Amino acid sequence: MGLILVLLASVFEISGVIGLKLFSQKSTFRNGILYIGGFCASLGMLLISFSFLQVSVAYAMWVGIGTAGAVLVNMLFFGESKSLSRIVSLAAIIIGVVGLKALS
Repeated sequence: MGLILVLLASVFEISGVIGLKLFSQKSTFRNGILYIGGFCASLGMLLISFSFLQVSVAYAMWVGIGTAGAVLVNMLFFGESKSLSRIVSLAAIIIGVVGLKALS
C-alpha cells in the first residue's frame, strides 16, 4: 500500500510540475489549479504513505520518481535537451530509486 501511495504522490508531483510549466507560460485558472492542486495532492499522498513506509525511504522514492518524471515530461513535451549526459543522469536516478526500494 505504501508503494502505491508513493507512486500516486509522484504522479501528482509530475502533474504539479506540468501545471507549473504551463502556469509560467500562461497564468490561467486551469493551469493554476493543476499546479497548486498537483503539489498539494502530492504532499497529501506522501504524508499518508509515511504510515506504511519509513519516512526516509518514502521521501527518497518520491523525490527520485518525481524528478525523473518531471525531466522526462519536460524532455518529451516541452523541448528540453535530450543529451546523453541527461539521459545517463536520469538512468542513475531511476537505478538509485529501484535499489533503495529493493534494499529496504
